[in-house]
Parts: sequence; C-alpha cells; structure tokens
Amino acid sequence: MTKATMPRLPIDDALPELITALQQGKRAVLQAPPGAGKTTKVPLAMLSAGLTTQRIVMLEPRRLAARAAAERMAETLGEAVGQTVGYRIRGEAKTSKATRIEVVTEGILTRMLQSDPDLPGVGAVIFDEFHERSLNADLGLALCLEVAEALRDDLILLAMSATLDAAPVAALMQAPLVTSEGRSFPVQTRWLERPLGPQARRLDALCDLVVQAEKDSRDTTKGAQMGGGILVFLPGEGEIRRAAQNLDKRLPGDCLIQPLFGALPFKDQQAAIRPAVTGRKIVLATSIAETSLTIQDIRVVVDMGQARRARFDPGSGMSRLITEKVTRAEATQRQGRAGRVAPGTAYRLWTKGEEGALAAFPPPEIASADLTGLALELALWGAEAGDLGFLTAPPSGTMAEARKLLQMLGALDGRGQMTAHGKALARLPLHPRLGHMLLTAGPRAAELAALLAERDPLRGAPTDLALRLEALKDSKGFQRKRPYQLSYPVLDRIRSETRRLQKQGATAQKGTGPLSAAAMAALAYPDRIGQRRKGDQPRYVLSGGKGVLLDPSDPLAAAPFIVALDTDGNPREARVRMAAQISLGEIRELFADQIAWQDNCHWSKRDRRVVAQQQECLGAITLEQRLWKDAPEDQIAAAMLDGVRDLGLRLDGAAARLAARVELLRADGFDLPDFSLDGLLARLEDWLLPMLGGVKSAAAWKQFNLLPALRAALTWEQTQLLDREAPGSFTTPLGRKIPITYSAEAPEISVRLQELFGVTRHPSVGGVALKITLLSPAQRPIQITRDLPGFWAGSYADVRKDMRAQYPRHPWPEDPTQEDPTLRAKKRR
Repeated sequence: MTKATMPRLPIDDALPELITALQQGKRAVLQAPPGAGKTTKVPLAMLSAGLTTQRIVMLEPRRLAARAAAERMAETLGEAVGQTVGYRIRGEAKTSKATRIEVVTEGILTRMLQSDPDLPGVGAVIFDEFHERSLNADLGLALCLEVAEALRDDLILLAMSATLDAAPVAALMQAPLVTSEGRSFPVQTRWLERPLGPQARRLDALCDLVVQAEKDSRDTTKGAQMGGGILVFLPGEGEIRRAAQNLDKRLPGDCLIQPLFGALPFKDQQAAIRPAVTGRKIVLATSIAETSLTIQDIRVVVDMGQARRARFDPGSGMSRLITEKVTRAEATQRQGRAGRVAPGTAYRLWTKGEEGALAAFPPPEIASADLTGLALELALWGAEAGDLGFLTAPPSGTMAEARKLLQMLGALDGRGQMTAHGKALARLPLHPRLGHMLLTAGPRAAELAALLAERDPLRGAPTDLALRLEALKDSKGFQRKRPYQLSYPVLDRIRSETRRLQKQGATAQKGTGPLSAAAMAALAYPDRIGQRRKGDQPRYVLSGGKGVLLDPSDPLAAAPFIVALDTDGNPREARVRMAAQISLGEIRELFADQIAWQDNCHWSKRDRRVVAQQQECLGAITLEQRLWKDAPEDQIAAAMLDGVRDLGLRLDGAAARLAARVELLRADGFDLPDFSLDGLLARLEDWLLPMLGGVKSAAAWKQFNLLPALRAALTWEQTQLLDREAPGSFTTPLGRKIPITYSAEAPEISVRLQELFGVTRHPSVGGVALKITLLSPAQRPIQITRDLPGFWAGSYADVRKDMRAQYPRHPWPEDPTQEDPTLRAKKRR
C-alpha cells in the first residue's frame, strides 16, 4: 500500500485512545463532530494498527455517503476503489479478494447477519453516523451485540456519533466513550427578524435569503473566489429542483448551482462535493450534507429549517418521508459546515425566538416508523424485540400491528413463526407488502411495486391507479391528453426501480396467472380492500376494519369494491388519495383461503332489534349474507345485552322499589349486590342474561318486567334479610299490603285515612317511622304525618270538618282511635 499524504485532522488526536480501547475491550463509542475526519481516518487507523486480520465493515446510512467514503479512503491509499477499500450498496458493488475495508449501506449488514450470523471473514463492524438512529442501524447493532456475546467474542464493534448524545450508546454497548473535540472556525449566525406568516411561501422566502446571503458575502469578502461556496439545506429533491429554477436567473453569472440528493446520478453528486474550479458554487442539498459528507470550500450556510424523516404513514400503510422542522442538534451541525475552512456565516429561515421551540435531537426512527420489516427480520432471527439490546425499544402496539400484517401476507403462521414465504420476503429489498406482491404475481408486478414505493407522480388527479400506470407507459402522450401535473423525476425513479425489481421478480416463484393491477394491489394491501357502505355518500369499510371516504365526484365513487392504496391518514375516516377498483370475483379468487362463513348475532342500532345473519366475510367486509334462521337463544340473548346498553336500563315501579331497598341496606353495611343503575349495567351478564329469552327488539324490551330478574339476583338468605330489615310492604289493619317506597328522606306509604282508624301507635320499619300520606276516599292526599297519634289528637278535627262536606257518605268519627278501620261508605237510606 502506498499511503498518500493526508492533512492532519482533529480526529488524529483521539485515534491512539480509540485504538487502545478497541485492543483492550473490543468495543468503543467515538463521539466526533462533523468534519473531524472520523469516517475516512478511523477505518484506516484500525487497519494500520492490525486490530484484525479480517475485513472491517463500515456502515453508512446513505448510498452516496458509502461511495464517497470508499472513494476518499482509496484515494488516501493511492488505490482505486475495489482494492483495499471497496463498497457495497443496493444494486452496485466494488470489492475484490484484496478488500480489507468494505463500506456498506445499513441494510446490507442485516442481510449478512441473517445469512451467516457468525459473520465469517468479518473482524470489525463500524456503525458510522449512529446518531441518525436509523432503524437498520439500531437493528444491526442489536444483532451484532448478540452475535458478539454468543458466537464471536473476538468481534470488534465501534459506534461513531457526530452529536454529544453518545453516552446512552456507550452504556448499551458497555464500552468506553472516546471524544474528539474537533476544530472549527467561528460562525456568525443570522436569524429572521420576524417569523414567516402561515400563508408565506417558504421556498420563495428561502430563495430570497440565498440571494441576500450571496450578496452579503460578496460585499464583505470582495470577490467570489475569496468568498467560498454556499451550502443551502432543503428537505428534499422537489424543493431542490424548484429552488434551482428560482435562483437560476437571480444569482450572478459566475454562480454555479449544484443539486445534491440521494437519487442524483453519482457523477453529479461528485461534482457537488468537489471544490469549484471556476466561479462560485451554490450547493442545494438535503440533510445528506449535514454529517455524512464533507463538501469542501463552503463558507456560507443557508438553512431552510426542515428535514425529511421516515414516519409510519397510516395513509399508505408503510413508512414515508415526512417533512418536519429540524432539531437544534441538526441546526448546529448544519451551521458548523460554514466554519470548516475559515470563519463563516449561517443564515436561518426562522427567528431566534422560534429556535427555543425546536426539539433537542431527532427522534429515533424505531419510535415512529413502520415496523413491518423489523418484525420480519426479528422473526427470521428467531427472537422477540425484548430479547435484543435495542437502544430504544420498539413500541409494542406498532409491533403487534406489524406481526398481524405479516400473518395476513403469509410471512408468519398462526403461531407467529416464520414461513418459507416469509423467508423469501426477507431476502427482498422491499417492504413486505410489495415483496409479497412481487413474489406472488412475478415480474409483471415490478412496475406497480416501484410505483407504490414512490410518492404519487400525479398532482390534482382523481384517485384511480390506472391513471398513474398510464402516465408511466407514455408520459408525453398522457400529458397531452390529461390536465394533471406530472413529476418527471418521480416517473424516472419508478422506471429505474421497475427494471431492478423485474430482475428480482424473475428469480422468484412463477407466480399466479395474469392479474389486473387492482388484483396485484390487493395482494400488497389485503387489509385495504374496501366495500362500499349503504347510502348516498361513497363511504367504504376496509377488510382491516377501518373506514375511508372517496370524494363524491371521484370516478370510483360508485365502485362496490376498491383497494385503498393511499389515504390522508385521518384516524377517524380517512379520505382516499389513490385506489383501484377490484371485482368481487377477483377478491374471491385471490383470498379464497381467507374467506369464511361466520355466524353473526348482533344488535342493530338502526333496526333497533337483534339481527341474526350468516355472513361470508373477508376480514371486516361481508361478501354475502343470509338470515340465520335457527340462531341459538343464548346468542340472541347475548346480542340483546348490547341492545339493553343502547336502549338503557329503566328502573320503575316495583323494580325501582326493590332496588331502593337493597341500596338502603347496602349503605348501612349489609352484604348485598350492587343494585345501583351503574352496578346493574356492569353485571348484566350475571343477572339479566339468563332472563332475556325471547326478547329481540326495542318493543319487546319496553314490555319486559325487570322485577323477576332482580329478585332472582338475590339469594334466599339475602331475600330474608331484605324482608326483615327493609320490608317491601306495610300491612294495614284490614290486612291489605301497601308498598313501601324507600326514598333518600324516609320510607313512606300512601293509605286511605279510614283504613287506619283504631291505630294508636305510629307504624315503623327497621326502627324508622314511616312517612304516611293520608288519602281521601278519592285517593287524593289530605295530610302527611310522621306522628299518627298526634294527628288524631290535633289537626284531624279540621280535616274532619272539610272532608265531611266533600265525602258525606264516608265515616268521619269524632274519635277515630275508637273506630274500626274500613274502606266502605255508609249505606244509602
């Protein structure tokens, strides 16, 4: 090896400590700021120190970063890439038998581990840019830690982070933390004076700021060559292309605009990284330029303040790149790019006051992304998430949803074990949804898989998938006929990915017979097959149980069945953004093994009755149904309980009095069941269900007598206790039983005055005087008393005067205590 001269970098001071830590403990965590030189110098230092005679594998989060790191290290050694230093990324590899350092993207390591868990031929694994906390990096580290513990105690593991939040990684790895302080020149930061309004065109405001920054730097440095390049951070390719168009005619003629994003051809990426030979370079870059790459000669940074992150998108059922605000850590890393070679300036498209509301660090992808791929990898590894050392544990609910989807796709069996189909899916560099479609339908599904993996290439178009496929086949002809806006870069990426996936599909199983696009889409989205609900509005219930809505003007609004491929993600009722119409015959043919007849007895709120049906179902959608004529009574009764909860439980008359007696004694500490309304509703299965035979509708429930059911809820001993301590009736001197009402105030009865003649002691129950409402012969209240003897001796005389005139045929003796009780009137003379 001929080692080229390489400038001294800040990381050089930390290398001796790092090498010693790896020699002694086989593990370490290196914290070094962007530009310290860790990516290119650390692997070479490990190789030079002879830490291992096997290959050193270094993970990079992006393809561009992997190739750039390999190029730079090979250049340092005076070699071509593929000799001592090589790389492997998706669809491309440059390695040889002589390769000792191999730079790979993070998914490559997972495939290596799943293929050969003991990593034969690999002596060290370096996780570069671990602070980005990608899902693949978290999984790769967790798997490597287990391999090192169980199979390879000689395996060297190194995590490298560009932020100051590396201590938790060191604790997880049980490794020392080595820090490189780095070196940078001072950077002046300039914020907006006032916040951008909610209606402001953020991209236009950014371009204005770039023009101003370019002008400012020229004024201060007196010459473009002296001023260095300008690095502009934007969230994605679309914004970069629009900004380039905006700036092209606004910047001086010696300014060269250079886009930089992951999907850019490699030669164009290299042009953006290298110093400008003439003129002033304006690099419009995504967050790839934060830490993964070093762009030389940058003196000015303009930050739009946004970043794209992988988030689980409920609308598409997969992870999507979502635009969010940058964190303070990301903003600091971007700012530092202006101070690498000389003092610089950083312009931020937000105010200083707004900065305090920014999150401190980016969230780990594992906490918010779609975890279907992770669940598949764990099943293939034969472990649960809790068995491995994850820096952040995957959310249990998201993991459960992921495993459920894998079972629907046939990747896991009913016990959650990996199937042969699941193993084949794991080998594909695709989301399991799309991999299942490709394996099942073969190469002809490649175009659809590529389309569904990308963002929608049409704007302003109806939902129909067929329009997207038409645009792919003949974009120019499509544009002439259709008024919708096409994204040609997205179409180009879809076509390129289609060619790659066709090769993957060709090596897969032969697949099914010819399928329509909608049928292939249903293979990927078995949980998104939608059946139109009854009614005028195009509302659909999906096989997975959720509901979606089409715009009433959409051409698919009348379709009886659709596959909802993309929605706006609303958790209540999502609006469909892309769909395909599918026939009932196709559904039956594709999912014959999942379609089954089910007996269904349920309460219908709309019909206000129990409906008993036998339904042919695929998940939550019903393909056919018929009346269940001989539905068992116990199932009808169980369904009627839902009707009771819907209609309400009424306690009146004798049932209300019984419940009041029970509650009165319960309040005094007696051991009796809860007869409050809430208590009864909570125990419907215990006391009401056995008594509901024959009750099937709201009308029947209205006529239902609750009293026998409540009585049956009491044991014989409890009934005896209740009758003794809180009797249900008072027996008059004539032997009639008068119901006692137990209110919050006192137990009370209503009785004809003449029926209490001769009673000289006030009646009571449980030692409590009854509240007596004395009634006239016409059953109207004439007096309320809690002291009957006092009434006879006192106000009875006044009552007698009034009542004798009104009811002359009824007895009104002067001394009622000496009379016999009666309900009879005097005989006519």
